[in-house]
Amino acid sequence: MSLQRTIEPWSALLDEAREDGRLVREAREGPGKARLVEPPEELHPEVLAALSRLEIERLYSHQAEAVYASWEGSTIVTTGTASGKSMCFNLPTLDVLCRDTRARALYLYPTKALAQDQARALASFGLTKHVRPAIYDGDTPREARADIRRRANVVLTNPDMLHVGILPNHPAWAEMFANLAVVVVDEAHVYRGVFGSHVANVLRRLRRIAAAYGTTPRFLLTSATIANPVELAERLTGLEDFNLVDVDGSPAPGRQIAIWNPPLTDEDLGQRRSALAEAAELLARLVRDGARLICFMKSRKGVEVLHKLLVADLEEDDPELARLVAPYRAGYTSQQRRELEGRLVRGELRAVITTDALELGIDIGELDAAVVVTFPGTVASLRQMWGRAGRRGRGLAVYVAGEDALDQFFCRHPDDFLERPVEAAILDHENAQIFRPHLLCAAHEGPLSGEDAEFLGPRWEAHAEVLQSAGELRHRRGGARPTAVPGRSDRGGAGRGGPNTYVPREAGGYPAAEVSLRSASPDSFAIVDVASGELLGSTEAARAHSTVHEGAIYLHLGRSYEVRELDLQRRRALVAPFDGDWYTQPKRVTDTTIERLLDRRSTLGVTLSFGEVSVTDTVLAYQRRRLADHAPVELIGLDLPPTSFSTQALWFELDAAALGLADLTIGGSPEGNASEIAIPIESLLGALHATEHAQIAVLPLIAMCDRWDIGGLSTNLHPQTGGATIFIYDGHPGGIGITRTAFHRFEELCRDAHRLIAECPCASGCPSCVQSPKCGNLNEPLSKAGARLLLERMLATGEEAVAGESTEGRRSERDSPLLKA
Repeated sequence: MSLQRTIEPWSALLDEAREDGRLVREAREGPGKARLVEPPEELHPEVLAALSRLEIERLYSHQAEAVYASWEGSTIVTTGTASGKSMCFNLPTLDVLCRDTRARALYLYPTKALAQDQARALASFGLTKHVRPAIYDGDTPREARADIRRRANVVLTNPDMLHVGILPNHPAWAEMFANLAVVVVDEAHVYRGVFGSHVANVLRRLRRIAAAYGTTPRFLLTSATIANPVELAERLTGLEDFNLVDVDGSPAPGRQIAIWNPPLTDEDLGQRRSALAEAAELLARLVRDGARLICFMKSRKGVEVLHKLLVADLEEDDPELARLVAPYRAGYTSQQRRELEGRLVRGELRAVITTDALELGIDIGELDAAVVVTFPGTVASLRQMWGRAGRRGRGLAVYVAGEDALDQFFCRHPDDFLERPVEAAILDHENAQIFRPHLLCAAHEGPLSGEDAEFLGPRWEAHAEVLQSAGELRHRRGGARPTAVPGRSDRGGAGRGGPNTYVPREAGGYPAAEVSLRSASPDSFAIVDVASGELLGSTEAARAHSTVHEGAIYLHLGRSYEVRELDLQRRRALVAPFDGDWYTQPKRVTDTTIERLLDRRSTLGVTLSFGEVSVTDTVLAYQRRRLADHAPVELIGLDLPPTSFSTQALWFELDAAALGLADLTIGGSPEGNASEIAIPIESLLGALHATEHAQIAVLPLIAMCDRWDIGGLSTNLHPQTGGATIFIYDGHPGGIGITRTAFHRFEELCRDAHRLIAECPCASGCPSCVQSPKCGNLNEPLSKAGARLLLERMLATGEEAVAGESTEGRRSERDSPLLKA
């Protein structure tokens, strides 16, 4: 008896892609059975009755486990997409609200759409006598806000509104803070990097204000699968001893996975067909064959371009079908967003193309396929996006690779890709550039005192002294201790000798309004559309010269603008709408100065260091490049002053003798040892430069970051190290821990970089190996062969050391002049 093949809407498409080589790997997941258990009988009777009304007789095992864990203490739940994580925090929250009529809960969501979705979910329980949810965000009418503060006992908001609208105005929210029992942080994996470092400070300020009103709320977090969920929860909240629920009891759908590589158009140059054109053709085929799908793109502009290509393809033979395709991204009005979400939930759309706005847990109904165009930055995000497919028990998950180095690395190692563990989420709430503005916000919310170490950490006072020296805070010594905020307990006793406190120098300020949660620096440039007078947004001062210089093409909400003027004095960029066929790339010179050495070790024949550096950038010119083929059009000079910022970096100094290479600074000599290999002086800088690019390209494999979060510098003679040195630094002022992770996993970084270069079929370097889209030197000079040789020698030296008597351990280098400095 022969097995009959199941024909899916995508079967014929995959058959064709297998034959022409575009389908480089297939895999299957699931299906898996659900593990069901009885709801905890200790839940309030009305909550149990509500479950019965919803015809939920049994829970997934992780949902019940989360309820019990939440009763013991703060908890983080990390299970798969569509596993019912919201029930994990809704049930314990509803239980509290049914038992205590005065209790309040605060739900935090990274997007407005998620808050809307959860408001509908809470309403579905029908517990209107006990539960009064309300959304409080930028779309909330001003006339409704006072009523929400007064009567809502579940406030659904986002970190931005909590930071700028709720915490600074805590007296108006006294009823909520005095009865705050539960804080829910949904989709916690989103809070990483700069954004996560800011949110970690906002949550510490929240705990501080709650304590001032006499409450200690329980924190309930959910996250996609990441490598370090408990560490993330602790770093975000400042609390310890989180309970972890990570065994998923939900049924896993059967899912077919396809890794798709567009065909080569020029093998020597490594050029492939555009991922956008390939994706448009693939999506059109799936839609015509009856699939209902979602497609993810990294950029807003990419979403709009792909939508336009898909609609044009479908309109050729079915205009009605073309109208059932829609883009979804940030920047829509609230009315547009609600209308689009409604069409999604009702199943009226056949395809939606989106940024990561819909990666998160919004319920958008049944989907057959999830297509991810180019690597989204992390394996965790990719799996979250793929998890959207197969909600009817089976589905298709596709990854369409671009020509970027990381995409092609994955296509050459599809098994590694599919089996690769998810990354660890990185954040650093004590980054001085981020922490000090939040310390100023906290002082505005109530005087800072010794008690605040519990919330702000043991080193807060050292930062307060810096703010005092800068004239931002005023030190108030001893005397009668003021009450920090209304309702705060006076543990020292009013009227007695109280502790020293710090208060704002200017009492009437509003520092929260000056702190963007998406930027590492409070210093920014405004971006103004001269055609309409509209303020489009802002950019960090450290990036302004390279992103909004005169003549730059700037993207905002999927639209292109040309910068007419960069006003350095008024700190603004004046832009006008642009519809030309080119984009711009800055040419700049970067210098690094080592400020402080924090750690050092010898490995792979190099001296590897980690510490604090000052990065100075001078933008000299910009190049116009055609959109169609990226070919250079012209180079235009600029006259801009240098900019600098301090950050964290790793750097490694090459040891020619240890690596078995000839003298790196002069290219070797005829008398050199036979085992030595010379890198000629004219190739040395290209080899270093290409090695730096390759390491930056693969760094996202070990840290949850994007290559745009990282910078680099390579030089054959650095004035402080005295030799050939490669620097890799955090691209955000102060650093957020990316290069610290790379320092500890340097050997892995070098192995991945070597594989990236060695296995790329191009002749002398291409965007899939050593060319970088963000290179300040416009990818000159680059030596793919030199980088391959250098990395091979480093890895061979490491293997020789392992095979020897012992691997050289970490050196203390306490006598280093850098450490003494």
